[in-house]
Amino acid sequence: MLAWTVDHSSPSRLTLREVPEPAPGPHDAVVRVQAFAPNHGDVEGLAGLPDGFVPGWDAAGVVVAEAADGTGPRLGQTVVSLGSHGAWAELRLVTAESAGLAPEGSDPHAMSAVPVAGTSALRGLRRLGSVLGKRVLVLGGSSAVGLFAVQLAARSGAHVVATTRDPGARELLLRLGARDVVRAPDDLDGEVAGVIDLLGGSHLVRAFARLAPGGTLVALGHAAGEEERFGYGALFGDSNQHDRTLTTFFLGAETGIGPDMSWLATEIHEGRLDPVVSAVRPWRELTEAFAPGSRRGPGKTVLSVG
Repeated sequence: MLAWTVDHSSPSRLTLREVPEPAPGPHDAVVRVQAFAPNHGDVEGLAGLPDGFVPGWDAAGVVVAEAADGTGPRLGQTVVSLGSHGAWAELRLVTAESAGLAPEGSDPHAMSAVPVAGTSALRGLRRLGSVLGKRVLVLGGSSAVGLFAVQLAARSGAHVVATTRDPGARELLLRLGARDVVRAPDDLDGEVAGVIDLLGGSHLVRAFARLAPGGTLVALGHAAGEEERFGYGALFGDSNQHDRTLTTFFLGAETGIGPDMSWLATEIHEGRLDPVVSAVRPWRELTEAFAPGSRRGPGKTVLSVG
């Protein structure tokens, strides 16, 4: 089969070449990949992967061989799949635990946005507890995860405030459910009950300072690429800033995500959730689409396999 593999001799660290088809174990189904949507972490992590490795966390496709032990998706079903590697290929292996079912006739390009971006936003929001009637800040609102988080928080009854430094993303965020759009946490005019943070660094520190008593910040992403440094007194608990929580998050450690991916896929297919696919390109254009300095709109750039 064809697959994108890590190649440190290439300027992009990637080469599209023929590799052996994956050999399924008794618990593995084989999926013919139709589309995948690279994540920030996928691309940033290439430098640390060995030559020949097939990267990619998430993909959508059709089952072409069922697992021998009878578990997992059935032949011909469309699935969204999540794993630590193997998505940037014509075929990948999935298990019952790593796949969600997509509705019949669903768009694989839209479905490919579900596994990392959609599921991270959903699981991150659950860490905040009930947000009904509460003010929630989505830090990095125009990122792929942020766009899902804005929609899901708004549907849960939150007053959503989203941050972005992209003037062109403001109308999109308002359309998706944000009540307010600001450039940074410093622009907030009051406290928030919860924060979904996709940026990290100084942004996280400033957002944590805006938490109301009992509030929680979920560190979902680290796109800023800088250290978090809390000054003396930033973590004091006093009459105005007590009981605040900062929690880390790693999607790879989450369990039982198949039903969540199935639910997200259905919501997208039925038009209640927008995956915000900004571009669909042939998968042979992967390196051009994600070349340093290339411009991409808010949301996902999807690669169509075929």
